[in-house]
Amino acid sequence: MVIEVDIYERIRHLHEHEGRSQREIARILGISRNTVKKYFEGNQVPWERQGVSGRQRYVITKEILDFIQDCFIEDEKENIKKQSHTAKRIYDRLVAEKSFNGGESTIRRVAAALKGKQNKVFVPLSFEPGEAIQIDWGQATIYMEGEKIKVNLFCMRECYSADMFCIAFYRQNEESFLEGQIEGFNFFKGIPKRIIFDNAKVAVKESFGVHAIVQNRYKAFAAHYAFKCEFCNISAAHEKGLVEGLVGWARRNILVPVPKVKTIDELNVEILSRCQDYRMHTIPGKNQSVDEMAAASQSCMIPQPRYKFDTSKTIIAKADTYSTVRFDCNNYSVPAKYAGKEISVKGYGNEVVMFYHNAEIARYSRCYDKGKTKYCLEHYIDLIERRPRSVFNAKPVKDNISAKLLEIGQRLSGPKEMVKLLRLCVDYGEQKVIDAINRIGTAELSVEQVCAYLIPVNTPMEIQTKIDIRVTKPQLEKYDTLMSKEVAL
Repeated sequence: MVIEVDIYERIRHLHEHEGRSQREIARILGISRNTVKKYFEGNQVPWERQGVSGRQRYVITKEILDFIQDCFIEDEKENIKKQSHTAKRIYDRLVAEKSFNGGESTIRRVAAALKGKQNKVFVPLSFEPGEAIQIDWGQATIYMEGEKIKVNLFCMRECYSADMFCIAFYRQNEESFLEGQIEGFNFFKGIPKRIIFDNAKVAVKESFGVHAIVQNRYKAFAAHYAFKCEFCNISAAHEKGLVEGLVGWARRNILVPVPKVKTIDELNVEILSRCQDYRMHTIPGKNQSVDEMAAASQSCMIPQPRYKFDTSKTIIAKADTYSTVRFDCNNYSVPAKYAGKEISVKGYGNEVVMFYHNAEIARYSRCYDKGKTKYCLEHYIDLIERRPRSVFNAKPVKDNISAKLLEIGQRLSGPKEMVKLLRLCVDYGEQKVIDAINRIGTAELSVEQVCAYLIPVNTPMEIQTKIDIRVTKPQLEKYDTLMSKEVAL
């Protein structure tokens, strides 16, 4: 029986100062004689446990121990890391093959003891300002225009200050990989001496770790920005532990609740804002904020070169007779006047941009499906005006305006009127056109009525009714003098 200190004090006092016997002390205090005997001489104290009771919590026979050992020996012979015995698998086999009736937790304890498993231990690291940045990819779920999709988070973390940068891309391709780093350099306002990351195929041609052979394009990228590539070993996430933690932190703190956005650019604006807010944070154990330490790192970083590395995947393609250009298994429209001409197409991580003679002629959110065609109504409106009978069946029209506006178009007097309505959509936006139509409120509809509500009427200038004009008083005396001279003559 374990007793309180107050009872222990009474037992010792009654024995040492009053000379009471064990029987008397037990009667006075209302406790058993065995308890009094235990603490009577002061050989034991109640605040220290005297070992275990000796009862065995479970019974593991030699047969069970041998079976577990045999499982480990078999794993060593096979040497297949991802197909070795777990404690649960050993327990399941014991139940099935040896009719074991103990608990799974029992086998877990025994297996851990036999395996001699040691807790992971890491070497604490220290970095100088601007010395290194760690980068990594992660995935997250968002809602874009009501549809649940997966996006890829490109994460960077400066090792001295723990300053962080994240940006979302549709895919983990080379364009996104390079673009993400340039955006990160802009955020950190400089380039570190080293960049640490895993053996991603977009950067590593073959081998891994210190033996990795860098891809030619990434080698050129690193040479231009003057940093050294440092690749981690396989299954060595601890070698870039700062950014590993950032991937999980971003998912839990920036993307909870699940964001609902219209475009990936809208999502990235929010992510960037949260990264900037983090700079006000002070990490436990540090005597400066992240922002103060980041400023120290910026002063030690390499300045960015004036020439910005072109991260895009670039091709030259000829616009077909439908005024579309093919890029990466999909077609994108250009203005109809460029049909048959050679177009420069640059595919970035999230965008596709078209150029003709170094002038931008079209820009789209990049599509990663296959066999899709993206049309812009503005590219075809001039052509449709010349061929108005195609308006209700034109795919650029159907793909870019709502079913509601198509239904409204059927109320007009004919295709030419519908083309005029589309021109208003191009000039003012579909929503403003629909709002103007809703204000009309009559069954009969014409484009002139829509224009009346849509195009603002110039407000006439306000005329000042009270005008203060100073008039010089006439000098009539001079007139009288002249008249008197005339009479005298």
